[in-house]
Amino acid sequence: MSRSPLPPAARTGAGILCGLALLAAAAPLLAPHDPAEQLDAAESSRRPPLSSLLVVRTLGAEPLLAERVTVDGADLVLERRSGSLRVPFGSVTNHREEGIAERRRNWLGTDALGRDVLSRLLHGSRVSLTIGLLAAGLALTAGTLVGSCAAIGGRFVDQTLMRTVDGLLCFPHLALVLLLAALYRPDTTLLVLLIGGTGWMGLARLVRAELLRLKQERFALAAAAAGRSPAGVLIRHLLPNATTPLLVDASLRVGACILVESALSFLGLGVQPPQPSWGSMIADGQSHLTTAWWIAAFPGLMVAAAVLGSSLLADGLSDRLARLGAGGRETRRRSPWAIRTWLGEA
Repeated sequence: MSRSPLPPAARTGAGILCGLALLAAAAPLLAPHDPAEQLDAAESSRRPPLSSLLVVRTLGAEPLLAERVTVDGADLVLERRSGSLRVPFGSVTNHREEGIAERRRNWLGTDALGRDVLSRLLHGSRVSLTIGLLAAGLALTAGTLVGSCAAIGGRFVDQTLMRTVDGLLCFPHLALVLLLAALYRPDTTLLVLLIGGTGWMGLARLVRAELLRLKQERFALAAAAAGRSPAGVLIRHLLPNATTPLLVDASLRVGACILVESALSFLGLGVQPPQPSWGSMIADGQSHLTTAWWIAAFPGLMVAAAVLGSSLLADGLSDRLARLGAGGRETRRRSPWAIRTWLGEA
């Protein structure tokens, strides 16, 4: 009987990640306001979700926000959080017969500076997801390269690379990233290099161990006996059959990299203002948790959703590929590209 290529957990995780990616891609179209706009910050600060304010535009002055506007003779009376404010009727440029023509809605509320949380959340997803995906890809590439060289390079190369990896693993990943970020105050590009360039060591050991095991399999021994070079055996036979740990690790690593970026931005060492990211938004809201919970809650939920999606995808891939390894080992070993079996029937 034919089965779906992915189990429910993996489909759920992939759906969550794809949904977040679509929101990030469409952020300029979906965001209702400029994420850095501070319009009448004294009045718009820390407005709750689903709130809205009237925008009163006057000649030669910054726009004013009000909860309610009434006409009193030659003046407009603006009911504001701080009290009533009278504005000459003739100076208002956006008043129509039916009243003020412009209303500013904040579906997820505003932060302490009056910036729209939904707009910052959507634009911040572009930064956090881009850093997470690129950093995970960089770590995966570097770890696979070093692990492959160690597996096929002979004893001297293996010992040299693995002792280097052991030395680097002595430093906790987050502590190492914090140290480098504090020294260089990175932008988005440098954050990718820091997170990805310091997170490949464990993957290198994983790839080396998997390739050394696969080298003892009959298909690899037969390819070597047929005269293929070590690099040819690696590219044609070993790496395609090592897709199980690589796919699972890549899925988990995306969520881990997003968490590291969020931690750095939370501490002020990641994405710098006014550019939003999920971590910096959580940091902005930490001092207002009891009075304006939405400032930190919504970006926290986005981080949780990204990590949950990557974990579910990794768990589903692990189960799927484990079933293939148990039920179709010989078929998978004969195929030079194991991914073909993964896309087939379980």
